[in-house]
Amino acid sequence: MSIISKDIQKAIALLSNEELVAIPTETVYGLAGNIFSEKAIKRIFETKKRPFFNPLIVHISSVALLETIVSEVPEKAQTLANTFWPGAMTLVLKKHKDIPDIITASKDTVAVRVPNHPVTIALLKQLPFPLAAPSANPFNNISPTKPAHVERYFKNDIKMVLDGGTCKNGIESTIIGFEKGEPIIYRLGALAIEDIEAVVGNVIIKNKKKENPDAPGMLDKHYAPLTATILTTDIASEIKKHTKKKIGILAYNSSFKNDTVAIEIILSKNSDLQEAASKLYAGLHELDHLNLDVIIAEKLPETGLGKSINDRLQRAAFNS
Repeated sequence: MSIISKDIQKAIALLSNEELVAIPTETVYGLAGNIFSEKAIKRIFETKKRPFFNPLIVHISSVALLETIVSEVPEKAQTLANTFWPGAMTLVLKKHKDIPDIITASKDTVAVRVPNHPVTIALLKQLPFPLAAPSANPFNNISPTKPAHVERYFKNDIKMVLDGGTCKNGIESTIIGFEKGEPIIYRLGALAIEDIEAVVGNVIIKNKKKENPDAPGMLDKHYAPLTATILTTDIASEIKKHTKKKIGILAYNSSFKNDTVAIEIILSKNSDLQEAASKLYAGLHELDHLNLDVIIAEKLPETGLGKSINDRLQRAAFNS
């Protein structure tokens, strides 16, 4: 029996009873629990097999609720919140004293965002507590952008996936922290750097940290298929190195199909980076379930969302 449902009232009942529910956002599906329930939050870490040193993102329904989660809001943080929320941006700020340490990996900061999805906003508005919701996948695996992805991962572990359709943006939120009031990008994501800089000026990128990460998504290996994955700027040459293998191709805008390629997925024939981002994880999910020997992925242009997509592909291919 499927655990996928559109019943918001059922989701409210489960979350209020300290259960987990997978929720839709515009970025990816999240595995959600009440931030004030230690039982629920521990279950998020256990279900995902996620290390407790990796902090969670708190989801709220409006900018007005930010002051209930954080204790300080730098001027540029407020400007970003007013500009991009609801949206695919997470802010890391000094936390309010009421935020449990288990959410923040005992740091004095908390990651928070207002998601841009009507179903989850409707859910949050009816709950008396915010939700912690990391991506609804086992730790390091490919993030889910469809209800079926979550069900495949967790059908025996959770009671419900709240169906909000396919995620529009398709990659995680951009995470921004602050040092001396200035914005630092901890994770490249669905909000392009150029859009952020247009609002607050130049930003620094500091998006890798192996130990005690400041935010989710900073580890070298992440978002990874089980199938060995190679990232390259020259797919044709890479195909020649693996002619005796069952190959899957994840290409940006051109076809490389030949007799040695079992399957090919093109992310955007029109070279649209937004379309490519929205199809990235779904393409990796599809390729990862075809018993391929290797996935060969093409590096995208290092501009706009191309930087974020390449970040995901580099982490997917790390150590493959």
